[in-house]
Amino acid sequence: MSEQLREMCKSLRLAYVADIYDQTPYESSEQFLEAIFAEEFRLREEAKVQRLLKKAKFLDGKNLSDYEWHDQIRFPAHIDPGGLQSLSFIENRENVVLIGAPGTGKTHLATGLGRSACEHGYEVRFFRVAQLVEQLEHALRQEKLAAFRKRFEKVDLIVLDEMGYLPFGKEGSELLFQLISEWYEQKSLVITSNLEFSQWNRMFVDGRLTAALVDRLIHHAHVLSFTGESYRLSHALSRSH
Repeated sequence: MSEQLREMCKSLRLAYVADIYDQTPYESSEQFLEAIFAEEFRLREEAKVQRLLKKAKFLDGKNLSDYEWHDQIRFPAHIDPGGLQSLSFIENRENVVLIGAPGTGKTHLATGLGRSACEHGYEVRFFRVAQLVEQLEHALRQEKLAAFRKRFEKVDLIVLDEMGYLPFGKEGSELLFQLISEWYEQKSLVITSNLEFSQWNRMFVDGRLTAALVDRLIHHAHVLSFTGESYRLSHALSRSH
């Protein structure tokens, strides 16, 4: 391709045409243009998904395709695995809360839902809850709390992993409560926790704040209970024999 044509592609913001035009079979002018533009669109979508996955900051590459649905996940009556994987809860600004013992597949499912959301064009952010609270407290000390909260304006789904693994101080609890209150009916959350709702006062200092937080989270929520033993423990024990 001539330099002039490359510059034209650049001006038209055709990021991939210059690289793929000589690999595209030519049968007719119309077929060639259709094929080359279709590939441009496909590569753009692929690049967008990669950008979304990078911005989400997942801790690993776990996804729904290798998730093992098991009979020890109790679904509410109004949703099943297919309904969850459809991601309709994001469009409806509903929450998904996954509660159960460590090692039962909650984080894998939460990450898989988040990655699938990215693949469908949604803006997603992944946090371990303790790290989010640390970032909130740091932003407050730096007088940058408003800017930190503004970063979520265009985010569709926030995955909050390990709610309840570490207790928070009064300041951290209040900051997290304020943030989740802002997201109420504006964003979707996927939350994993090893504690039943009745035990959440262990991590939040204020009982009234805990009740108000739980009320907001479960108002539009699909709550799944994970029972049984830890998969990680069972797998480790089976390998040791």
